[in-house]
Amino acid sequence: MEGEHLPCPDLSGVHVVVVDDDQDALKLVKRVLENCNAKVTVFESGADCLKHLATLRPTVLITDIGMPGMDGYSFIKAVRALPPEGGGTTPVVALTAHARSQDRRRAMLTGFDIHVARPVEPSELEAVVARLARRA
Repeated sequence: MEGEHLPCPDLSGVHVVVVDDDQDALKLVKRVLENCNAKVTVFESGADCLKHLATLRPTVLITDIGMPGMDGYSFIKAVRALPPEGGGTTPVVALTAHARSQDRRRAMLTGFDIHVARPVEPSELEAVVARLARRA
């Protein structure tokens, strides 16, 4: 039903790593997911995240696509090149303003598990993370 508000899924034990060059976006995603009891680690660049990925072992990764330096497409290619124990099979969400159908198609073909357009409703973000966390 439209307007129906489902309770926040319990994300206890779920570790989400978020990569975005926008501080406000990082704060928003962190706040939304921590409200559902997820552990959230943030990075401002894909290159920085890659240095720590193997030791962090996140349940789900969320990344922007349009970032300076290493964009989201380069980041996902680098993640998918890693061995499973290094994080190469971690479910990854593209959370981006690149929302045209060709952007979604490119994201999926590049290695993202799901494409979520900005602005995103907090409840949708919660549901996406819950779904991917159960699959991991």
